[in-house]
Amino acid sequence: MLPVLMFPQFNPVLVHVGPFAIRWYALSYIIGIVLGITLLRRLVNLPPRAGTPELADDFLAWVTLGILMGGRLGYVLFYQPGYYITHPLAMLEVWHGGMSFHGGALGVIIAMMLFTWRYKLNFLAFADRVTIAVPIGLGLGRVANFINGELWGREAPASLPWAMIFPDGGPIPRHPSQIYEALTEGLLLFLVMFAASRKLSIRQHPGFLAGLFLAGYACARSFCEFFREPDSFLGFLPGGITMGQLLCCPMLAAGIALMVYANQHPVYEGIPPEAEAKP
Repeated sequence: MLPVLMFPQFNPVLVHVGPFAIRWYALSYIIGIVLGITLLRRLVNLPPRAGTPELADDFLAWVTLGILMGGRLGYVLFYQPGYYITHPLAMLEVWHGGMSFHGGALGVIIAMMLFTWRYKLNFLAFADRVTIAVPIGLGLGRVANFINGELWGREAPASLPWAMIFPDGGPIPRHPSQIYEALTEGLLLFLVMFAASRKLSIRQHPGFLAGLFLAGYACARSFCEFFREPDSFLGFLPGGITMGQLLCCPMLAAGIALMVYANQHPVYEGIPPEAEAKP
């Protein structure tokens, strides 16, 4: 039997600057958003154009608010509503963790709807470009979860070469499910999205790439949930599924519907002339 790996004792704080602490988790959000916007600047210019690099820069503030507000509110509503009703000020304590991808996704969708309405852009065409960049942030976020030693996996066979004992996970070897998610929801999904985006015939049908992302994430997350330990305050839902898998069901349905919808609609010609210059 191979020896079980011990979790490296990472410090969740990267550096202290006076009374402030810069954490790996926060840094993953910052780097993910910056890299995503940098890629978006190039993607919106691909024919048929869905925006301009300048508009992509402006979207930075919108998407940041969407991720943070949606992610936090989603966690509060989907995972621990009872606790936050009795401890409302704890909703502001984001440094203790507690972000929901599904809530963040809703926040970004609302941000995109308002942004594309404000600048008279095609919502689905713009969403296609945004979703190509999203897996970058997802992958970095899961790496940060691993560094924090949180969201670890279920019990794994001790013979598994990468089975690991986490500080707060008891003495049993576990799956490093954060790494599984980083590789599937992050790296693999990005490669699939990027490869699909290279085809002009796909970009000409707004909504297909966004649908591919929703369906791809739902499948990747649902698969990884089989290896991830459910949150202690939730446990398993009826039927042995997890909250993550339950929330992925409407995502999968919406993704398939979007791809069908995109294929049944005319070719997209690109942004109108009035959208070339910002108001």
